[in-house]
Amino acid sequence: MAATLRERLHHLYYSPEGDACRYRYAVLAFDAATILFVVFTSFLPQSLAIEVIDVLIGLVLVTEFAARVAASRLPWREALRPASIADLVAIASFLAPLAGEGAGFLRVVRTLRLIHSYRMLGTLRRDFAFFRQHEEAFLAGTHLSVFIFVMTAVVYETQHGINDHIRNYGDALYFTVTALTTTGFGDITLPGTSGRMISVIIMLAGVTLFLRLAQALFRPSRVRFTCPSCGLQRHEPDAVHCKACGTRLNIPDEGRF
Repeated sequence: MAATLRERLHHLYYSPEGDACRYRYAVLAFDAATILFVVFTSFLPQSLAIEVIDVLIGLVLVTEFAARVAASRLPWREALRPASIADLVAIASFLAPLAGEGAGFLRVVRTLRLIHSYRMLGTLRRDFAFFRQHEEAFLAGTHLSVFIFVMTAVVYETQHGINDHIRNYGDALYFTVTALTTTGFGDITLPGTSGRMISVIIMLAGVTLFLRLAQALFRPSRVRFTCPSCGLQRHEPDAVHCKACGTRLNIPDEGRF
């Protein structure tokens, strides 16, 4: 019975079949809904109803985390991955709402891991032509979004108790975006050495990620097609020969796949 359950879980997390893909999309959608919940409730006063929902979400996350670890052929390695540890921190924040829900933003790190996984990338490429054509821009945008959400959480958690200008995630997000774009209106600043170091990290890392997104958006798109000789995967849309080894390519559907 246990072996059967584990094989079923392994199928849901690793199989390319339709039911497994739908399950992984559902997990991805739940991750997104969890992040939206954290953002929305940051503008509301703490209440018993919110705390109850926090705990219910935490229980769902515990169940999903246990299922994902059990589905792996190497459970301990899966449990000790950085993304899994971030999951555990996020789960703890939901199961202990009085400690603050800011760590819930770490769920977005797991969403990034899902999108980066070979299985999820393959599913997205197969199901969405638009994603196939703009994969680099999607991933660069995801990197930037993850960074903004995580740094917003860091700003909020480190400042809302000591900085009168940081009252909710909206204020923290506003500061993060103005620092990232180096606009620097000056109406919100982070005091102390730690605050200045957070600002420096936002500006340096954020600008790098923003430039990477701009590069992905404006440079000529390339086609993903594995060269049969050298394995090069990116080619010009109208490429006839591989630019690395000269092998003749046969890119199907006018280079769109």
